[in-house]
Amino acid sequence: MQEIRITEREAGQRLDKLLEKYLQKAPKGFLYKMLRKKNITLNKKKASGKEKLREGDRVSLFFSEETLEKFSGEEPVVRAYQGEPPEILYEDAHILLCNKPVGMLSQKAKDTDVSAVEYLTGYLLESGGLTREDLKTFHPAVCNRLDRNTSGILAAGKSMVGLQELSRFFKERTIKKYYLCLVAGQVKETASVCGYLQKDDRSNRVKVSDRAQPDGVKIETTYRPLAFGNGVTLLEVHLITGKTHQIRAHLASRGYPIVGDYKYGNRKINDRYKQRYGLQSQLLHAWKLCMPETEGALGYLSGNLFTAPLPAVFQRICAEEGLDFEGRLHKRE
Repeated sequence: MQEIRITEREAGQRLDKLLEKYLQKAPKGFLYKMLRKKNITLNKKKASGKEKLREGDRVSLFFSEETLEKFSGEEPVVRAYQGEPPEILYEDAHILLCNKPVGMLSQKAKDTDVSAVEYLTGYLLESGGLTREDLKTFHPAVCNRLDRNTSGILAAGKSMVGLQELSRFFKERTIKKYYLCLVAGQVKETASVCGYLQKDDRSNRVKVSDRAQPDGVKIETTYRPLAFGNGVTLLEVHLITGKTHQIRAHLASRGYPIVGDYKYGNRKINDRYKQRYGLQSQLLHAWKLCMPETEGALGYLSGNLFTAPLPAVFQRICAEEGLDFEGRLHKRE
């Protein structure tokens, strides 16, 4: 008999979801059959699999060692990330916030990728925040996505309740997301703009229109200028909706392409910054997260504000282009 004791980390998920992680190779039909026959019990009682687990619960598996070995998943392989590691901005028992560098994937696109998720899993194993035994029933995950060449705050769940609550904040748009970006042209006024975004999966590009499109989704972006100089403007962007390439494509459609963005931007301007500063990516940074007022499991974070420092090349460009914006960063207009 094998017993799983539910800790704070696993609490909040359904029993059947935990069993699918613990017995990765077992068909779902087999798991439900074992529940019906009481070969799997919850707190010594028959269970359906739909029960939401609580800290202190005990899941008993009345299997032979051979059956457990047959259906258990492979030992997780945590590959080391070879690039610049993310800076840990905040960490507690439930969540972790890090400053993702340019070049790192938020989540892996194929099995051989090493993304922020793999890095954070390795970090938690090394720091003692997670054990390999924990990985049998829970996997840390990020709750927001940034493009590979966009830097800034990634939010990850370290426990099931942390992951669920953070994901809910992003889904319900109660968490406020602010970005900093450098765009070509002079932006003189704060604006809130709406549009319709269409995605072409084959080219991994999006198109923004002012009018509703049959396959388009509505987007909303708010921005305010912080500083102007040498033909470029530093913007603070409040991302209301969060769709693929939204900020990059939406600003470009308004005539303000992001510097360094070769997909949607101005090649001549981009080449100039590449030659002068060695710029290799768009100057777009997920700068600030403001937690919502909540009474849930993450209520202790209500209203908290977290910021991620700009990458060195972004700071250098602002300084050398004469974009003195520090006094306006926290000023609301």
